[in-house]
Amino acid sequence: MVVIISNGNRFHCFRSKIGIGQLACFVMSCLGLDSQTAAKLRQQNGFCLVQTSQRISNLNCKVGAKECCVELSSGRMDVKDRSLKLYFIPYLAAGHIIPLCDIAQFFASRGHHVTIITTPSNAQHLKQSHNFRLHTFQFPSQQVGLPDGVENLTAVTDIDNSYKIYAATMLLRQPIESFIEQDPPDCIVADFLYPWIHDLANKLRIPRLVFNGFSLFSICAMESVKTLSIHATGPFAIPDFPHHITLSSSPPKDSREFLEPLLEMALKSDGFIINNFVELDGEEYLRHYERTTGHKAWHLGPACLARRTALEKSERGSKSVVSMQECVSWLDKKQVNSVVYISFGSLCYFPDKQLYEIACAIEASGYGFIWVVPEKKEKEEENEEEKEKWLPKGFAERSGEKVMIIRGWAPQMTILSHPAVGAFLTHCGWNSTVESVAAGVPMITWPVHSDQFYNEKLITRVRGIGVEVGVEEWNLSAFFESEKLVDRACIEKAMRRIMDGADESLLIRRRAKEFGETARQAVQEGGSSYNNLTALIDYLKRLRNSKPE
Repeated sequence: MVVIISNGNRFHCFRSKIGIGQLACFVMSCLGLDSQTAAKLRQQNGFCLVQTSQRISNLNCKVGAKECCVELSSGRMDVKDRSLKLYFIPYLAAGHIIPLCDIAQFFASRGHHVTIITTPSNAQHLKQSHNFRLHTFQFPSQQVGLPDGVENLTAVTDIDNSYKIYAATMLLRQPIESFIEQDPPDCIVADFLYPWIHDLANKLRIPRLVFNGFSLFSICAMESVKTLSIHATGPFAIPDFPHHITLSSSPPKDSREFLEPLLEMALKSDGFIINNFVELDGEEYLRHYERTTGHKAWHLGPACLARRTALEKSERGSKSVVSMQECVSWLDKKQVNSVVYISFGSLCYFPDKQLYEIACAIEASGYGFIWVVPEKKEKEEENEEEKEKWLPKGFAERSGEKVMIIRGWAPQMTILSHPAVGAFLTHCGWNSTVESVAAGVPMITWPVHSDQFYNEKLITRVRGIGVEVGVEEWNLSAFFESEKLVDRACIEKAMRRIMDGADESLLIRRRAKEFGETARQAVQEGGSSYNNLTALIDYLKRLRNSKPE
C-alpha cells in the first residue's frame, strides 16, 4: 500500500480493508512520531509514507473495502511551529536519571517528542507514552566485569564497582553516536558526564544542553572555587560570591580535578538545565552566573513536580522495598510534624559505628522516625551479634511503633508530602533537597561529598530552611570510611533545633512552607519555571528554524 499526503487538503490510503486502528497509527506517524516508530508502523501495516507539513485539526474518516479517505479541515502547518524532537541522555545514577527524565516529561507535556537514551535495566523504571519514548543500548557488563543487570550506580556498594559503571557508560559512546547520526534530533540534552556529546552536536550542527543535577548556587560556587589553589586545605571563604559563605574544609583535590574539566566543557554548550526554581537559587545567583561565565542557565524545576498523582510520586525512582500504603498507614497514626525522616540518598553507605551513633540519637530524642538504611538491604535475617554492631541492644523493643526502618529504596516523595513529617535529615544531594523544598519540609543537613557541602549553605545560611549537624570532613565519594564520626549528641541537638517548637524552629518551618508553595507555583502556568520552559522551547525552535537547509 502507498499512502500519499498531498499538498492540498486530502490524502488517500489505498489498501484492502484498512481499519480505523491502522488509520489512527498512520495519523500519529504523520503528527511527528520518531522515525523508528514510523518504521515499525510501515513494517506492520505496509505503509509507505510520502509526507509534507500539514496541520490536522479535524478528521472525517470513510473506511471502505479498498480506500480510506481522510478529510483535512485546516490548511498547512507552518514548519516553524512543528513540535521539537529531543534526545535526553542521562547518566546512569538515580540522582541523574530521575530528575532529567522528569524534566523530559515537562517537554513531552507540551507536545514535544522526547526520546530517553538509556539501558534495558534503567528503562524498566520509565513509562513510555506516544511522545515520550525509550531507546535502549545493551550495557557492556561483561566488558567491565560487572554482573548482568547491574547498570546503575545505585546498584553498587563500593568505589571500585562505581568506577566500572563509569567505564561502561563511556563504552556506550559509539552506539549512541551512530544512532544520533542516523536520526538527528533538534536538540540533545545530555548529562555533563558525557563531554563527547559536544563534538557530536557540533558535527551535526544541533544545539546541546547540559545537565548535572546540581543547583545553580553550587555551580556558581564551583566556578568561584576554581580561582583557589587546587592544593588548598582547611576552612575557606568562597571568593567573588553574592553572599559571604565560609566552608569548614576544602573540596578534595581529586574531586576538583575530576569536576572542573567537565564544568569547563559544559560552558561550551547552549545552556545548563537546572532542576530548581529561580526563587530558591535566587535571581542574584542567576545574574552572577551569567555575568561571570557568559553562559545561559534555564531553571525548569522542581522536576519532582512532574509527578502529579500519589502513585506517580510513590514510583519515582526504583521499586520501593515497602509499599506506599504501608508508609502512609504508619504516618497516619502520628501527630503533625512529629516524625523525622532520615535518608542519605541512594549512594551514601555509612559504616556500622556511624549508624550506631544515629540510632542512639534517635532513641535519645524520643521523636518518631522513618530511617532509610540501604547499608542493610537484604540483611533482614542478620543475627543479634551483627545487628548490635549498628543498633543498641534492645533498640527495636524499646522503640516499638516510634521507628520504621526501611532497608533499601523508600517512596521518598510520599513520605515527605505527609503532614506527620516535621524534618528531613539529609545528605543534601540536590534531588533530595529539592524534593524536601517542594514538600515544604525543613532540613537537618549532613553533607558527604561533591556539591552537597555547597547545597548545605544554600539551605541553612542563605535561605534559612534548615540547620546543620556540623559535618567537617569532605569525602571524595559516597563510598567512604570516615575518619571522624558525627557523635550522637551533635545529631540529637540538630534534630531538636527543628523539632522542639521554639522560636527558631517555627521561623525555619514557616520559611520552608513558603518555599514549598513557591515551588508548586513555579511549575504551574505563569510560574517562573513554566515560563522558562516556554522561553527555552521558543529558543530551540529559533535555532532549528535558522539552520540552513
